[in-house]
Amino acid sequence: MPTVLIVDGFRFFFFSNEGFEPPHIHIEKGDGHAKWSLQESPELVYSEGFTPSQLRRLRELITEHGDLFERAWDEYFHRA
Repeated sequence: MPTVLIVDGFRFFFFSNEGFEPPHIHIEKGDGHAKWSLQESPELVYSEGFTPSQLRRLRELITEHGDLFERAWDEYFHRA
């Protein structure tokens, strides 16, 4: 489970067996967890335990760090 970034207590990661899926990022903090697609613009795939304001913050963070997440995905799964 490679962790790519931790910010504001949110841990951004992906599972090492998901290379067959389109690029995405998982996020967890406390009891909350979510999955966001990294295609063109971030899209929420699912969420449980996050408030609407936390989801807005996650969208901001994913937009801000999207290049980092894409690079980490490509490097880990050798898609460069």
